[in-house]
This record gives sequence, C-alpha cells and structure tokens, in this order.
Amino acid sequence: MTATELDSIARAMVAKDKGILAADESSGTIKKRFEKIKVESTEETRRTYREMLFTTPGASDYISGVILYDETIRQKTRDGIPFPEFLARNGMLPGIKVDLGAKPLAGFAGETITEGLDGLRERLAEYRKLGAKFAKWRAVIDIGKGIPSRFCIEANAHALARYAALCQEANIVPIVEPEVLMDGDHTLERCEEVTDETLQAVFAQLHAHRIRLEGMVLKPNMVISGKKCPTRASAEQVAEATVRCLKRNVPAAVPGIAFLSGGQSPEEATEHLSLMNQLGPLPWELSFSYGRALQAPALDAWRGQPATFPTGQKAFFKRAKLNGLARSGRYAAALESAAA
Repeated sequence: MTATELDSIARAMVAKDKGILAADESSGTIKKRFEKIKVESTEETRRTYREMLFTTPGASDYISGVILYDETIRQKTRDGIPFPEFLARNGMLPGIKVDLGAKPLAGFAGETITEGLDGLRERLAEYRKLGAKFAKWRAVIDIGKGIPSRFCIEANAHALARYAALCQEANIVPIVEPEVLMDGDHTLERCEEVTDETLQAVFAQLHAHRIRLEGMVLKPNMVISGKKCPTRASAEQVAEATVRCLKRNVPAAVPGIAFLSGGQSPEEATEHLSLMNQLGPLPWELSFSYGRALQAPALDAWRGQPATFPTGQKAFFKRAKLNGLARSGRYAAALESAAA
C-alpha cells in the first residue's frame, strides 16, 4: 500500500455523513454489559451480538468502518463469512484494536500507561492478513489532584507515536486515541487545559516519529466538564471549547477527527457532535467513533433474545442515522422520538 492508499483509507474512515462503530470491547468489558441485560457472555453470544450490529440493514449508509477486537476479527457470520470480509463487502472498513490496555504507570500513583508495543509489528502483520485496514490504540489521561503529570502525558504520547509508526509501516491506518477522561469533578476549563497539553505532546511525538498525518485519524475526547463537577457546562459551551482546542492543536493535514463518547449518554454525544459541525468551516472532518453511545440502545432492545434481533438492529440503525445527521449539524433533539 502506498502513502496515497493510506490517505485514501483515512479519508474513507471520515467520509461525509458517516462515522466509525467501536465494537472493540474486551471480553471483560462486554461481560459487564451483558450482565446488565442478564445475558451470559460466551463466545457465541458475543458473536451473535456483533453480527446483529454488523448485518443491520442500511448500516453502511452511516457507518464507514468498525473497530474489532482480537476475538471478533477471527469470527464469522452465521453464513460462514469472516466478519472482516462481510464488512468490506458491505462498504464498511474493518479495523482492529491493538493495544493491551492501560496499566498503572510505575512510580506515578493514579496514572496509567498503555501497554502492547512488544510484538506489535508481528500482530499488525497478522491483522493485515485477516483484513484489517486500520487500527486503534487508546491512551488514558486522568484528571485529579496533582495529575496528570507531564511525564504521564509524554510517556503516553510517545507510545501512541510508536504505535502509529508501526501501523503505517504495516500499511495500516492508525487511529490515534488520547483520551482525557471525564471522570472526576473538574471544570470545562480544566479539561480544556489538559486536552491542550495532551494534544500538543501527541503531535510533537507524531512529528518526531515521522508519521504521515494525511494517513491517520485522531480520536480525542470532547472538552467537557467532569461527571462530578457541580456546574456542568452547556452543550454549546462543550462544542465551542472543543473546536477551539482542536484548532489550536490539530494540524490541517489530519483528514478527520472521530470523537470518542467517553461516558456521555447517546443523546449528549450526538448533540455535541452536531453543534460542533455547525461551527464550520473547519480544516478537518468532525466525525464519531462511538462505542456505548451507538450500542447502548441496541443492547437494551436485543437482550440476547433471537426474537428481538431485528429490534436491536432498528435501535442501532436509529443511533447510527442520528449521528450521521450530526456529521453535518442536522441533528435535533426532536428526532429522538421519531421512528427509525
């Protein structure tokens, strides 16, 4: 794959009116979600659930690509078609989560470093053979008393850049995901300050590692008040602060920014994205790469029952469509009550 092909995949990932489905929950995470709807987490129930999402009629109208988990990229549809092949045939790019999770950062209480660089070159080569066109690596930056430290930000930025370099070497587009968590009681202003510092460090490392910016996608947090903040910022304030922060720190060469939802409700994540897209013109596409914010209604509608498979698909399609509308600032809360 040439640089031009990497660029073209990155652009396709943030195509107009579309976004990315993050279906890369670890086995531990999906087990917790299944427990809430009283479904046992087995390889088959996980496969069936993912098939429900991927085979939703019309999904590719609003979903450009899907981030898979190691187990999922090796699974097949009921008809025996490998998931990556099924997605590609139906106009959705298959991707893969490649990090091994955030672990405690030795010597820095309350902070984490994402692991998984050892053996990554070989894993990427295998995932490429399995059909992956892009990958994802998540760094986690927490806000609290005395944190984040500069060292934590730098260490995670360095790891993200090393991952991105290995991806591009393997002809895989990297999604670079530095997430400043919305846990805690911090203000919108404090989140903006930390997000500024994080993005500055990340792009400095990407530059140092000779990353082709045209062949990557950024997956950041929105600038938002902490969940426990006594005075939560309005949706308009979130949109304005996020766009201001991105304009300061993200080079125009990056084709697109696909936000994570980070604990927001499905409705909040969609509204914030729509408001941001009303603040244009912007130098990059503002898209979405949501997990829970796309899946929660579908999971609740499905509840593991074969009879409710189509109901789960309708719930998923509705969320995908509403986020597709948000991509051009056309979402309105009144659409929530409209039928899918």
